[in-house]
Amino acid sequence: MAKIAVLGYGTVGSGVYEVIKRNGAIVNKNAGEEVEIKYVLDLRDFPGDPVEKILVHDYDIILNDEEVSVVVEVMGGVEPAYTFVKNALLRGKSVCTSNKALVAAKGPELIKIARDKNINFFFEASVGGGIPIIRSLNQCLTADDIEEISGILNGTTNYMLTKMADEGWEFEEALKTAQDLGYAERNPEADIDGWDACRKIAILTSLYTGRNTDYEKVYTEGITKISARDIRYAKELGFKIKLIAESQKTDAGLVAMVAPIMLKKSHPLYNVEDVLNAVYVRGNVLGPAMFFGSGAGKLPTASAVVSDVIAAVKNRSNVEVEWSDEDLDLANVGSVKRSFFVRVSGSGDDKLREVRSLFGDVSIVKVPGLEDEFGFITKVMSEDDFDKGYEKLSGAITRIRVDNREEELC
Repeated sequence: MAKIAVLGYGTVGSGVYEVIKRNGAIVNKNAGEEVEIKYVLDLRDFPGDPVEKILVHDYDIILNDEEVSVVVEVMGGVEPAYTFVKNALLRGKSVCTSNKALVAAKGPELIKIARDKNINFFFEASVGGGIPIIRSLNQCLTADDIEEISGILNGTTNYMLTKMADEGWEFEEALKTAQDLGYAERNPEADIDGWDACRKIAILTSLYTGRNTDYEKVYTEGITKISARDIRYAKELGFKIKLIAESQKTDAGLVAMVAPIMLKKSHPLYNVEDVLNAVYVRGNVLGPAMFFGSGAGKLPTASAVVSDVIAAVKNRSNVEVEWSDEDLDLANVGSVKRSFFVRVSGSGDDKLREVRSLFGDVSIVKVPGLEDEFGFITKVMSEDDFDKGYEKLSGAITRIRVDNREEELC
C-alpha cells in the first residue's frame, strides 16, 4: 500500500481527496497498488467533513512518518510550500505539486534534489490544469526540436476577453463577473497583469530547452488596457483578442513573452473560449500539435495531480527531467517581427499622411459609430521599428500585436 499526504485542503486539495475516493479502483489499478491518503495538512478545521479523521495541523507529523512515500503540495505560493517540499524530498519522499509559483521559482533546485535522492518531483498540474502538457514535453516530444510553444494559459483572462467579445462588456464589468463567479481572485493582479501566464510559459520554456528560464525576465503585458472599442475593431477585422503566452526560436535567439494578440481565424488558438486553456506546440519534425482542455478548476487540476501520484507510486526511482539550473539567455522581444494594430484619435487626410509617413503602407480600419478615431494595421515589422514610429504618433490610443500565421490545423 502506498500512503500519501496532502498539504492544503482548499479547492485543489479537496479535489485530490475527491478524485482518489471517487476513482479509487482506477487509481489503485493504474498505480499497481492501493493508494491511501493518510494525512491532510491544513491550518483550518473542517467539522463534519470526512477529512476530519485524517486532518493534522503539524507538518512534522507527515515529515517524520516513514510510511508516507508521496507528498502532494497544493497550498500555493512559494512559502511555506518551498520549505515543506524541500524537506520532504530530502527525507526521501516524492512530491507532486500544482504550484506554478513554486515550480517557476525553485524548479531546478527541487528537481536536482529529487534526482540526487532517486525519487521524483512531479508538477504536471502547474501548467494547463488538466491538460497533459508537462509529461508530453518531458517524455513524448523528445525526438523533436521544439521551435515554438504558444498558448492560452490563463482561464480568467480568457473568460473575460470572451465575454467582452460576446456581450460587449467593458474590462471592469468582465472582471467583476469573473470575480463573482470565482474565476478571479479578489486581488486579480496575477491574472490580469499576465504574471500567471508568464510563470507558466517560463516553466514550459525551461522544459523544452533544458535550461532555467527566469520568469521575471519574460516580457509581460496583461489585458488591463483592452477596451470594448478594441474588441469592436477586432470583430470588424474578423479577429479575436487573446492573452497569448509564447516562446519561440527566432534568428536573434529564443524569445518568450506574454501579451494580448489579435488572432486570425486560421490561428489554432482562435476558437479557444471561456475558461478553457490550450497549448500549441510546433516541432521541426512533428509539425504543429494542439493540447486543449480545462486549464483550471477543482477536479481537472486534481486529476492531473493524482496522475502524478500514480506515476510517483509506479516509479519509485527517479524519472529524469531535463531542467538544469543554467540560466537561459532570452533574446530581446524587439527583434520579433509581426504586424501591429493601432487605434488613433482624429480623422482626415492630415492624420492619414502622418500615419503613413511613420509606418509606410498601412491598412485602414473603421468601425461604424466611432467617427472620432480610426484604426490601422501595419506591415510586418520588428517591435523595435514599430516602437520608434509609435512614440512619434500623435493621438495614439492603443496598440495590439497581430499574429501573421497562415497555417491552419486540420
